[in-house]
Amino acid sequence: MAHTKPTERPDPCVIVIFGASGDLTHRKLIPALYELHEQGLLPEQTCVLGIARTEMSDDDFREKLVESARDHAQGFEEARWERFAQRIHYHPGDASEMDAYPGIAKRIEELTALHKLPASPFGQGNILFYLSVAPNLYKPIIQCVGGSGLVPEGKRWCAINRDMMTWQRIVVEKPFGEDLASTSSLNRALGRVFDEDSIFRIDHYLGKELVQNILVMRFANTIFEPVWNRQHIDHVQLTANETLGVGSRAANFYDGAGAMRDMIQSHLVQVMSLVAMEPPSMHDAEGMSRERIKVFESARPAPGDLAHEIAAFGRYGAGPGDEPAYIDEKGVNPARKTETFCAMRVDIDNARWAGVPFYLRSGKKMARKLTEIVVQFKPPPTWLYRDVPPFDTGERRPPNRIIINIAPDDGVSLRFEAKVPGPTVRIDSVKMDMDYSETFDAKPVEAYGPLLLDAMRGDRMLYKHRDEVEGAWRICQPLLDSARLREQIQEYAPGTWGPRSSDELLERDGRVWHNPVTHEKR
Repeated sequence: MAHTKPTERPDPCVIVIFGASGDLTHRKLIPALYELHEQGLLPEQTCVLGIARTEMSDDDFREKLVESARDHAQGFEEARWERFAQRIHYHPGDASEMDAYPGIAKRIEELTALHKLPASPFGQGNILFYLSVAPNLYKPIIQCVGGSGLVPEGKRWCAINRDMMTWQRIVVEKPFGEDLASTSSLNRALGRVFDEDSIFRIDHYLGKELVQNILVMRFANTIFEPVWNRQHIDHVQLTANETLGVGSRAANFYDGAGAMRDMIQSHLVQVMSLVAMEPPSMHDAEGMSRERIKVFESARPAPGDLAHEIAAFGRYGAGPGDEPAYIDEKGVNPARKTETFCAMRVDIDNARWAGVPFYLRSGKKMARKLTEIVVQFKPPPTWLYRDVPPFDTGERRPPNRIIINIAPDDGVSLRFEAKVPGPTVRIDSVKMDMDYSETFDAKPVEAYGPLLLDAMRGDRMLYKHRDEVEGAWRICQPLLDSARLREQIQEYAPGTWGPRSSDELLERDGRVWHNPVTHEKR
């Protein structure tokens, strides 16, 4: 499929949300679609069909959604919501059972006619399926969709009249499997029903403005790309920390996943690929995906028996008052030794990055909510100011670094050395800060809205190819399989930067984590 320009208006469609009674639909999807509606970006004919097992009417469903829209949608207004709500519909049914699909297909056909959506000569219209369900339901629903006739075999009607061409696409939420084997199986199940260019594996991190800005910063500026390599960069750190604990997610998700699956394999490894990739030949989905896949192919396989030397697991202990330790959270099985913190080193063996380690970490109940990328440069090869105090005693200045702050303070900072004003030579570090919100006078955009628009356009640039997902698992799987690494899991105090083993991971290489103090912006 040719790349669709981002400026092109998306095709109108029926957005079918499986799992419509769930948290994601209420907190993210419907508020994002309402915001797109208010901004005039959602095609007027587009409608939503929520599907879940609970018996409800359209009005009942709308009434349940309005509270979430009030809480989570920017610029919510009752009158405008009423107009948008007329585009929201509901159908009760168990989407994992084939018996439900005659009713689902009939409802989609009715909504296609009601909202005057385009339809092919064979009756199928534009449908965007969204899997907002538990991962164990992905394959049964995909198989049922394939067996229902909602996704026609081939593109026979394209030759009849290209103007009447319609499409069916699917958005798949993470996690994409629980290991490499289950991910490959899920990809095969998707491939039996949908072409690869109709499969949208969503990673909301790729929709974040500062993540997208990584490529613009690198490839639209001649001052960065010439030094973005092993000759000038010492190492790269990627951090995604939260101050909150696991809470109610422990029993139904987290204790079976852990920090590695939840954040590093799902998000940080993908962000790493944007930092490390080569310039694509074209700014399109195929070119971008091809270069990201090369990064995964170049990542050095982690030796299972030495996993403890390139990674560290931790879990939070009890906090002040009645804050429970992770092992005392409801639904946690302590025998699993599930990690709430993970740090790891990734080496990329190619001409650009050989010898430059990438350090990734993510944890719960940390000292600070922080999602950032730190690119630390090498020191100057010679030091001209060795006779200037205090350098005459052997002290060296801190190295230059670029920090891309993704959350909570969107922005970019550059640290470099400068002369302190005065009659003598004194040197100190200074920072140049670019605050994204202030610079562009804009509030951060919720990632789901733009990503949904891209799916309606058929633009997969910010979505994952199957080889990227499997490549991320190949990096992380040996660490997850390491019994020694899990046996060495350490407890850390809430409100800190993680277990001692995390610091030791970098100390072995003569480096330290960037741990900004609480009052610093970056």
